[in-house]
Amino acid sequence: MADGISIPGVTDKYKTNDLVESLMEVERVPLKREQAQLETYQHQQQAWRDMNSKMSTLRESVKTLYSFENPFNNKLATSSDENAVTVEADRNAEYGTFKLDVLQPAGADRFLSGNIDKGLKIAPGKYTFAVGDRTIEFNWKGGKLNDFVTSLNKHGNNLIKASLIGISSDKKALVFESLKPGIKNKLILKDQALELAKTIDMVSPITVEPAAMALSQDTFITPATLAPNPQAPAEENPQAPLAESEEAEAEGLAEEASPSPLEQEGLPPLSKDHVALTKNGIFIPARGGVEIPIPEALKTDGKQVIEFTIDAKQTQDITVAINNRIQHPVLPDPGFITFKGITVENDQSDTTLPEAQGGITSPLNPVEDSNYVFIKNADGSEIQLPEDSIKIDPETNQMKVSIRLADFPDAQSIVLRNSNTGKELSLSLPKTWDSSKDLGFTPNHPVSVANDAQIKYEGITLTRSSNDIDDVVPNVTLHIHDKTDKTATIKIEPDKESAKNALITFVGKYNQVIAEINILSSNKPEIISELDYLTKEEQEKEMEKLGMFSADFSLTTGKSTMQRIISANYNYNNEAQTQDLITMLNQIGISTNASGRSSGYNPAQMRGYLEVDEKKLDAQLENHLDEIKDLFGYDTDGDLIIDNGIGYLLDKQLTSWVQSGGIISTKTSALDSKIKNSNKKITNLETKLDAKEAELKQKYANMEGTLNSLESQQNTIKNFSTQNSNNKK
Repeated sequence: MADGISIPGVTDKYKTNDLVESLMEVERVPLKREQAQLETYQHQQQAWRDMNSKMSTLRESVKTLYSFENPFNNKLATSSDENAVTVEADRNAEYGTFKLDVLQPAGADRFLSGNIDKGLKIAPGKYTFAVGDRTIEFNWKGGKLNDFVTSLNKHGNNLIKASLIGISSDKKALVFESLKPGIKNKLILKDQALELAKTIDMVSPITVEPAAMALSQDTFITPATLAPNPQAPAEENPQAPLAESEEAEAEGLAEEASPSPLEQEGLPPLSKDHVALTKNGIFIPARGGVEIPIPEALKTDGKQVIEFTIDAKQTQDITVAINNRIQHPVLPDPGFITFKGITVENDQSDTTLPEAQGGITSPLNPVEDSNYVFIKNADGSEIQLPEDSIKIDPETNQMKVSIRLADFPDAQSIVLRNSNTGKELSLSLPKTWDSSKDLGFTPNHPVSVANDAQIKYEGITLTRSSNDIDDVVPNVTLHIHDKTDKTATIKIEPDKESAKNALITFVGKYNQVIAEINILSSNKPEIISELDYLTKEEQEKEMEKLGMFSADFSLTTGKSTMQRIISANYNYNNEAQTQDLITMLNQIGISTNASGRSSGYNPAQMRGYLEVDEKKLDAQLENHLDEIKDLFGYDTDGDLIIDNGIGYLLDKQLTSWVQSGGIISTKTSALDSKIKNSNKKITNLETKLDAKEAELKQKYANMEGTLNSLESQQNTIKNFSTQNSNNKK
């Protein structure tokens, strides 16, 4: 810009901008004051939010100490042989110890092929694979071996898996693997899948020929009397026991009901006397029965299946003949005579007829019973053959019985009972066959074969199709991995470590809340320096909040309430005082001076922080776990709802602070209103200041213009005078 040219509002020849800024600084004082107030409100609101976060975290920790999922009910399950069996116990499991032998884990079929060429082409066709009762089938258009494996795995649906093993640079082996263990989940190959398996030396065709079971009438035994309710099959869960009210009702009904036909007095007992072994089978007349021992070779094999058929034929009911036998005669009433008010009763007539045979006092009812086959275990208990082992031909009504010995590892003999009074049974000769060879093929190179898990629980042998067994011990799951070399000991114990961790976590969260209250309600810097777990940056941040709510007594009142709850005595048991039970928190090693390091005045301890004496806590958890649980929450009025205790009362106190509409919510809402009003004031002040600044700039720009004009006129006059002077010379 050329010298001597001044533009008002652009150039600052007369320093009017500085003058305007100085005047505006005075005008901005109310704005700055309001902005500082707004910042204070925002810091206070953030402080309450931080307090809400810490109290909410403490509340969650407190709730876990007395709620249904409290750590004092956690169970710790351990196994002395975790390579063979591991255990999980839920919160309802009973404490105790039991013995377990793993005879064999459940296995799945894995079939390996012979060596095949790397470049083998898989023929097109329908490939079908079955695992148990589920089937996978897909149409293959033909192609490379690798592509076939990829396609099969895509269709596998977590049932079957194929993989390739490199044997050499140009040879591979194919593996078909069932992903479900257990005998019932055998891998079955059909259609083109079976043809492929034969081609690559994976399986060979086989025909199963049943063998007649060797029987001798000399080995037949009269069966024991049948219990009213035979034991349920081992694979099934027994019916849960009735509740007390249901038991009482059932007993009352049983007393009113008539006796079972199987228990009638005078009914002929079951006997093998007329049971006959013929060349075609076994004949069992009415009220006949026999116990047939299972050959030791069949029991040892375990894969054998015993099959036979049963034909039931109606015959003359034997109760008819029994009821026709002579019984006590039924004589008419002898009567009486009355003469002149005197009554004379006649004596009953005597009879010389014999007493009823067999002690029969009332006619027998015919017996109808379709339960013919039972399994007797080595311990003498009996299992009624499950329904899935019996198939009935709808046309001939013939029963086909199939007993898979693997399902009954303790089976000692087969018990046949014809409890009927009007039926005779004809059984075909039992035959046996190997269940592992009933698929029409046998694997040539099996890596593993399908079999059920077998365990011995407290001396009782059990089979399951899975290696995860949850129906042997209530609320306990057994995970079977391998055979046990020696009997494993399973222990179900309280999980004291999780209880200890929960208590230490509670103490930490509690101290954080107390520290936050101390910082907000006090102006002493040492409060922050005492918190040695804070980083330098965190200490600086806390210093900004120091004494922020020193005039707010709600914090100190809340702290006092929490301290009273922590230090109170809780008589959750009427005998708590007389039996020296745990009724206070300091008894388990948690208090403001749990370490015992100071016997005099200690400012830090006076601030209400809790300490933990771990040795004392460990000892009390070991011996008084249930009492510690009651210390944090117990039921005072017997309504099964916890209504007292440290945990319950702290939760209630903290809820009043952090819940919607609670103390902190009310305070942050009030600050929201203040922040909103402050923002409005700031906006109005800024608008006024902008207008004021514009006004001042305009005024001073006009002044500069006037001064510039006067200066210009002065210069003109001065120049004119100078020119005239020069002309005169």
